[in-house]
Amino acid sequence: MNYINELRDGEMISEVYLCKNKVTAKTKAGKSYYSMQLQDKTGIIDAKIWELNNGIAHFEAMNYIRVEAQVTSFNNALQLNVKRVRVADEGEYDPSDYMPCSGKDIEGMYKELMGIIGGVSNTYLNALLNKFFVEDTTFVGKFKNHSAAKSIHHGFIGGLLEHTLSVAKICVYIGDNYPAVNKDLLVTSAIFHDIGKVNELSSFPENDYTDEGQLIGHIVMGAMMVGEKIKEIEGFPVVLGNELKHCILAHHGELEFGSPKKPSLIEAVALAHADNLDAKLQTFTEVLEDNKDKSGWLGFNKMFDANVRITE
Repeated sequence: MNYINELRDGEMISEVYLCKNKVTAKTKAGKSYYSMQLQDKTGIIDAKIWELNNGIAHFEAMNYIRVEAQVTSFNNALQLNVKRVRVADEGEYDPSDYMPCSGKDIEGMYKELMGIIGGVSNTYLNALLNKFFVEDTTFVGKFKNHSAAKSIHHGFIGGLLEHTLSVAKICVYIGDNYPAVNKDLLVTSAIFHDIGKVNELSSFPENDYTDEGQLIGHIVMGAMMVGEKIKEIEGFPVVLGNELKHCILAHHGELEFGSPKKPSLIEAVALAHADNLDAKLQTFTEVLEDNKDKSGWLGFNKMFDANVRITE
């Protein structure tokens, strides 16, 4: 299979990809064309159909399509100039080739996360964690297989678990080394900080924003989910519950980054920085993986607002 991360400028391909989305647009001259994003398990690539002729059969977004195309370069990124396309026949493709997945063992990561949960000594916080990660089997199934983002970082099956585990491990370190921090509160908020994403984003292959996700967003949704489970635990301290929800609500750090609240607790400050650190390092890692055949400077990256470079 011609995986997206192996395509090279100038080559001609005939391959099946998942059509992530499809938009009909017009050139400046008023001519209609299709703009698409095609996906396999290694990534997503932009594609264009400039000539809507008899070689272009009908297809829709979320179809598996066979394309005959030339790989071209535009603005330092590869894209496909599609000459022919049709909906792929059953048996021409294996769906597992089109679902990006964590390179780490999902069950192994979940076991490690459960070990961290076991280390939370506060009775109420431990009970709350178990309400989600032990007792709610539907939630567990979604959490293990969900992405952490539509595209920016950890946008693959198991991405939410991988990101959550990384942030939790950073917070364990912070809790062990900064006495002013309530370690149990920090670690619990780290594990809960992105749980709203199981409902903000749809499952693969769509991995797109739901109506609820668009209208409310994962930060508020996560705080609401935690609030509902807290009601099931008799005697859960009101102040502790509000502190936990505050950490979730403030975990993007700044109002302009989507947080309804700015951090007012040391644990919220720590969580916001731990979350940002893992997201940024994973994003840079993905940039390096996408350019593994290159060396030196890679050009301007909008995410980092800088010209980025591979370490020699």
